[in-house]
Amino acid sequence: GSLRTASGSCEQRTEMPFTFLPEFAELDLRTDSDIPEVVPPTDRTPEIFKKALSGLSSRWKNWWIRGILTLAMITAFALIIYMGSFMLMLLVMSIQVKCFHEIITIGYRVYRSYELPWFRTLSWYFLLCVNYFFYGETVADYFATFVQRREQLQFLIRYHRFISFTLYLAGFCLFVLSLVKRHYRLQFYMFAWSHVTLLIIVTQSHLVIQNLFEGMIWFLVPISSVVCNDIAAYIFGFFFGRTPLIKLSPKKTWEGFIGGFFSTVVFGFLVATLLAQYQYFVCPVEYNSETNRFVTECEPSELFQFQKYSIPPLLQVVLGRETVNLCPFQMHSIALSTFASLIGPFGGFFASGFKRAFKIKDFADTIPGHGGIMDRCDCQYLMSTFVHVYITSFIRGPNPSKLLKQLLVLQPEQQLNVYKTLKTHLIEKGILQPSLRG
Repeated sequence: GSLRTASGSCEQRTEMPFTFLPEFAELDLRTDSDIPEVVPPTDRTPEIFKKALSGLSSRWKNWWIRGILTLAMITAFALIIYMGSFMLMLLVMSIQVKCFHEIITIGYRVYRSYELPWFRTLSWYFLLCVNYFFYGETVADYFATFVQRREQLQFLIRYHRFISFTLYLAGFCLFVLSLVKRHYRLQFYMFAWSHVTLLIIVTQSHLVIQNLFEGMIWFLVPISSVVCNDIAAYIFGFFFGRTPLIKLSPKKTWEGFIGGFFSTVVFGFLVATLLAQYQYFVCPVEYNSETNRFVTECEPSELFQFQKYSIPPLLQVVLGRETVNLCPFQMHSIALSTFASLIGPFGGFFASGFKRAFKIKDFADTIPGHGGIMDRCDCQYLMSTFVHVYITSFIRGPNPSKLLKQLLVLQPEQQLNVYKTLKTHLIEKGILQPSLRG
């Protein structure tokens, strides 16, 4: 421990003890064990269930409560599907708001930040700003003809991104102005907390709606595959589970994980086979400006048309046939259900780690036996991102309908230029004959 000087002599180096400067006195040095516990949620199980299941053990009581309410939720979801794509969009938006509320509430409780100036208001303001941006983009993409007929909307769409940025900037400035010396650290904690929540919740729910516009089948098969995997893994784990899968979630077992995988792949294939036969599910969701309604009418693409495929010789012996009728989407459903059963659960493990970090069992107590809405959607958000990436990478091609809507928004001079350029291109390729001038 010596330091050589320029003259060549050595001086003893003294060790300076590390001390905190006053400006760093508020740094968070707490460990996980120091995180305050959140008040446990109340039991909202209906009294009729409590009386009917009073003689059962807590394990079987939870089984029946989860089972009954799962069937009730599936029934309600089927009813919303019947009501159409617009109601599904409203459902997604409602779930988004509820999930945001559940996560933000945990932050308020853990960091005891109810008294932070303006922060509850700013959290919801940022949610409004982000939704305005994303859904404004959706309106510009899918409702071009509707917007073209209304001058007020044309202004909003033309300057949409500037307006969105201005709204966010106003919230950002209000946050800076609300900083209080004794709450600096806590306020930045919650600022980061709310923005990460927006990233996870709002952007993913926007992708869910984007998938829905591609066709209801791209919305239903992934969501139902995650639900199937959740149910199948629970059932297999409940009856056969012996081997723990991951420490983050002690109740998860290898038996449930493997059983859920095979059940989900079979389920996804069968559901894809059923839905691919109906225009209502396979046609892209489009807005009809004449009727002011969402419509799902089209000539199904080759992706949903059944064709004969030759079976490999080895399988011909087992199946006793040489060909099989399949549509390409059935093959894609295997990829979707495989992701839902193998990678999707990691969204749940992530949520389990989050809950363990803050010593809570569930995100909320909205649904008896299930927890909060976020407890039921933790895998769905990861799945929606995968489906969107999958569609853009392997499925989506040029969209003539969307291109036509964009052309109709152009000025007449611009439309004429596009027409002349396209006509020249088609003549050069020999598709159109040159017009004869007298």
